[in-house]
Amino acid sequence: QYQSNQSSLPTSSRHDLQFTTHSIRSSSLSSSSNLTNKNNNRKMVRMSVLADCLKTITNAEKRGKRQVLIRPSSKVIVKFLQCMQQHGYIGEFEIVDDHRAQKIVVELNGRLNKCGVISPRFDVAVHEIEKWVVNLLPSRQFGQIILSTTYGIMTHEEARRKKTGGKVLGFFY
Repeated sequence: QYQSNQSSLPTSSRHDLQFTTHSIRSSSLSSSSNLTNKNNNRKMVRMSVLADCLKTITNAEKRGKRQVLIRPSSKVIVKFLQCMQQHGYIGEFEIVDDHRAQKIVVELNGRLNKCGVISPRFDVAVHEIEKWVVNLLPSRQFGQIILSTTYGIMTHEEARRKKTGGKVLGFFY
C-alpha cells in the first residue's frame, strides 16, 4: 500500500522525499561521531589500587595462571602481598621499577580461593574481630583478614595477639 501511494506522487516530490531522508541519516551519523569523540577524551579513574590488585590476582588464579602482573604498585599492596606470602597463599613476588608507578610480578601456587577488599575501611575493635572472621571467612581453620593498625598492616591473628584494633583492608582464603 505504501508503494502505491508513493508512485501516485509526482516524480519530483519522490526524489525530494528520498533526499530529505538521506540528509537526516547523514546528520545523525555526524552527531553520533561527535559523541564518540567526546567519550574518547575521558579517562577512567582508578578508585582503589588494592581492589584492582586483588581482583587481578583472583582472576589469574581462576584461570590457572602461574604468574600475574600487577600495576601500579603501592606500599599497602606490598604489605598485603607479604601477609599472603607468609601464610603460603602466593609464592614469591618481585617489584619491577619502571620509573613510574612500579609493577609487581607475583608467582601463584594455586592455593588461593578468593581474596578481596573491604570498602569502606571499617573500624574494628579487638573484641569485634571475631564477628568479622565469622562474616568474611569460610572457616576458622583457614583464611585471614588484613587490618591496618597503629602497629602496621597485619592479619587478624597478629592484631589479637597484640591486643589492638584497626581498619579492615581485606581478606583472603
